[in-house]
Amino acid sequence: MTDTIFALSSGAPPSGVAVVRVSGPAVRFVLETTIGETPKPRYAALKMIRDAARETIDQGLVLFFPGPASFTGEDVAEFQLHGGRAVISSFLSFLGALPGLRLAEAGEFTRRAFEHGRIDLTEAEGLADLISADTDAQRRQALRLAGGTFRTRADGWRRSLIDLRASVEADLDFSDQDDVPAEISTEVYAGIRDLRDQMERELVAGLRGERIRDGFEVVVLGPPNAGKSSLVNALADRDVAIVTDIPGTTRDLLEVRLDLEGYAVNLVDTAGLRDGGDAIEAEGMRRGRARASAADLILWLDEGDAVPPNDVASLGVEMLCLRTKADLRGCQDAESSVSVHDRGSIDTLLGVLALKAAGRLRGEPPLVSRARQRLCLEQAVESLKKAELEGLPTEIVADHLRRAGDALGRLTGRIDVEEVLGSIFSTFCVGK
Repeated sequence: MTDTIFALSSGAPPSGVAVVRVSGPAVRFVLETTIGETPKPRYAALKMIRDAARETIDQGLVLFFPGPASFTGEDVAEFQLHGGRAVISSFLSFLGALPGLRLAEAGEFTRRAFEHGRIDLTEAEGLADLISADTDAQRRQALRLAGGTFRTRADGWRRSLIDLRASVEADLDFSDQDDVPAEISTEVYAGIRDLRDQMERELVAGLRGERIRDGFEVVVLGPPNAGKSSLVNALADRDVAIVTDIPGTTRDLLEVRLDLEGYAVNLVDTAGLRDGGDAIEAEGMRRGRARASAADLILWLDEGDAVPPNDVASLGVEMLCLRTKADLRGCQDAESSVSVHDRGSIDTLLGVLALKAAGRLRGEPPLVSRARQRLCLEQAVESLKKAELEGLPTEIVADHLRRAGDALGRLTGRIDVEEVLGSIFSTFCVGK
């Protein structure tokens, strides 16, 4: 981290304003070179921004954030320029020519914030989720993570583990002294159980958190020419799938993301289910059934009253059966029929899907939103379960508590996380 990094942190040009961020040991040199001084910290200053030859590049606002009280923990400068391509290109070229400066890699500003202890891994993941949030529910959940709610909870668990380990290890270190109990007390076992219960409750809630982030999944199944692709197009209000009268037109899974009442809903079109078909169509049907088995809701479509086949009904997934092409059959039952030519029935179905998603996802946003976070908590819970077993030697209980603490350390990034850092921070855009 001896380099000073820079990048365009705002949207692609042209734009009204372009924000260029610089972080590292040469920030004060950059400021003195471009505007002739280091401005007052955290105050916006309107300055003429010049290159090394003193030629004016632009006029804009300049801010200085001295480390360690900055986002990255280093000296940081932000230049708010006009968002024209020529202005941005000229300024970035000038910065790249300065000694010790280079263009930032994806997520490098946030990684430096992590390396300097400004944020932990859960907050970094929250920032990534906030940037990519498409719905209000995703935004609210990401804000909790980015604001440090998970870190605070994990730090509380870690302090409890330290206290429990201290109680257990005291027996190992000072068991020959009269004032130290010779065996693990019931209070320690009660503390372990309470800590495990807290983590398990968070894991249960986390299933909802991962769905908020990844989306409530609705898989559309039915026989060929039941109107599946037409309905997906109508629900998405755009042409997502090819629609023809030829059976087996849809071969692979087609997905579209909807925002329904602030919740992300993944709508998946599938190959029509039937006996026969070529090898490609058979593979498409297999993929459709597999995707439906992990869905939150199955929309079963049929022109008539045919019930879903046993291999679909036995999946154990909530199912909504709809009669399609209601306009051709004169069906007036809005709860069990739909027509792509009747916007009212489409809006009704969208409302039903929104209610289904809200019923599964509403409530206070959970803390766990990623598989990595869930895995770390599961490992901590498993270690605590082993530590609960009465009759174990004291040193074994102490080791299980240590392993639980290590899992929490991996959750927040305190220990042994080098292998996951690249994958986490590479998801950020350049400039963040």
